[in-house]
Amino acid sequence: MTPLRMRGLFKSAAFAVFAAMAAAGLTAPASAESVLRVAMTAADIPDYTGAPDQGYEGYRFAGYTLYDALALWDLSSSDKAADIKPGLATSWTIDPANSKRWVYKLRQGVKYHDGCDWNADSAIWNFDRVRDPKSPQFNPRHVGQMGTYVANIASVDKIDDYTIAINTKVANSLFPYEMAMYYMISNCAVTADKNDYKAYAAAPSGTGPYKFSSVSPHERLELVKNDKYWDPARVPKHDRLVLLPMPEASTRAAALLSGQVDFVEAPSPDTIPRLKGAGMQIVTVPYPHNWDYMFRMDVPPFNNLKVRQAANYAVNRQDMVDMLQGVATAATQTLIPSQAWYGKPVTYDYDPDKAKALLKEAGCSPCKIKVGISTSGSGQMQPLPMNELVKEQLDEAGFEVELVPMDWNALIGVFLSGAKGTEYNAINFSMAPIDPVQGILKKWMTSYAPPNCCNWGFYSNPAVDKLGAEATAEFDPAKRDALLTQMNEAVVADASELYIVHDLNPRALSPKLSGFVQAQSWFQDLTPIVVAP
Repeated sequence: MTPLRMRGLFKSAAFAVFAAMAAAGLTAPASAESVLRVAMTAADIPDYTGAPDQGYEGYRFAGYTLYDALALWDLSSSDKAADIKPGLATSWTIDPANSKRWVYKLRQGVKYHDGCDWNADSAIWNFDRVRDPKSPQFNPRHVGQMGTYVANIASVDKIDDYTIAINTKVANSLFPYEMAMYYMISNCAVTADKNDYKAYAAAPSGTGPYKFSSVSPHERLELVKNDKYWDPARVPKHDRLVLLPMPEASTRAAALLSGQVDFVEAPSPDTIPRLKGAGMQIVTVPYPHNWDYMFRMDVPPFNNLKVRQAANYAVNRQDMVDMLQGVATAATQTLIPSQAWYGKPVTYDYDPDKAKALLKEAGCSPCKIKVGISTSGSGQMQPLPMNELVKEQLDEAGFEVELVPMDWNALIGVFLSGAKGTEYNAINFSMAPIDPVQGILKKWMTSYAPPNCCNWGFYSNPAVDKLGAEATAEFDPAKRDALLTQMNEAVVADASELYIVHDLNPRALSPKLSGFVQAQSWFQDLTPIVVAP
């Protein structure tokens, strides 16, 4: 099937479904209140109690809006890859006498939305809600969503009211990145609710730039600006934020065109010309994103390097870029060129004849594989037509691909449980290699295989593990980056996944909006957006 014919798969009849949406109250309010209405790709409201689900889209809209972490992502620029900056901690330093002890100075004068004080006691309480099964606030569901970020913590000591020391199990020079992903919630609110998180969900409380207003299950989450946010520069420039799950790309575009939303995630490439013609703003920027197939490597066929190489040679990435009308770039590895650990690894150019020869050498013809895919979801771009194109090209090279579609949260469940014991030889699960911890270490080190984290396919290479251990123990940034680069190059040489494309993060905005800065990040800051009347 040609890319032109594939584009037709994006089309649907969703442009005629909005009477019900208007009846549900998605039209603009009559009051002078400025409201930003966002159409998410999520199929449901992400968890908003401090441990988001729905992938990193949940973090983007129900995490960093309501809550803060010890470190935050600097999302103020579109010119460079985002890095971390002080958040609820003003600084962090390694103990010169102990490479496993981090001293965090906490920000003073910060209050949760319910008036509770942020301090060392609150920080330790928050770590215990995931770390300590004996604590009254322990939340098993939060463990599933957030446990990986605190798995290396051995203990947390209170030095004074605004200083804590975090003792890690092993030395890890990259530990501060983990602390940018772990949200702090009001200990006062949970305690007042007698540690009942269902009750807490009725009035959740963080320290973030937005406060909870209301939720309509499966329909909308409404937040209001926090006028007393500790960083005056990030007090939202609008009064209310309405988050709406809309998994169908054409539905999101139609909602924008009809004026029922103002901000659309991941517009379908086929709709972009129409959106531009209607005066909508289309914004794109490269960012750390990888749309790939993760291989299961404990059993055939992908435990064979030749089969993994064959898959990479079988895919014409430019066809995918063309089908997406330029809102993606061809991927030759997990990372993007602007990241320090990109290196100069081997590349897999389109060569279907070589793919066929490798499959023949591997004795896998036809090479049958079952691939789990999602119908939508955070970072999944346009998964159905994209996966059909990948299937077509793999089949032409000698594979026999069975695609198994499911909703996004179901695929997240498959990912979190790991490949062993599943029916899948691969999954199409986009990832955010936003830092070397998430993008390299947790994807490829043997120790991070499930249930410990994110090495879904149980990839294991002693040389890679050695480089990863050396990198985490190295506190000199230049030396550490060199080790991480070597590690990344080794992983690519192993054809450790099927590299396909990097997203360019397209979004469509109403002409009424101004002030948005599209960061080179999976996460975005909505607070600067001004909504004109």
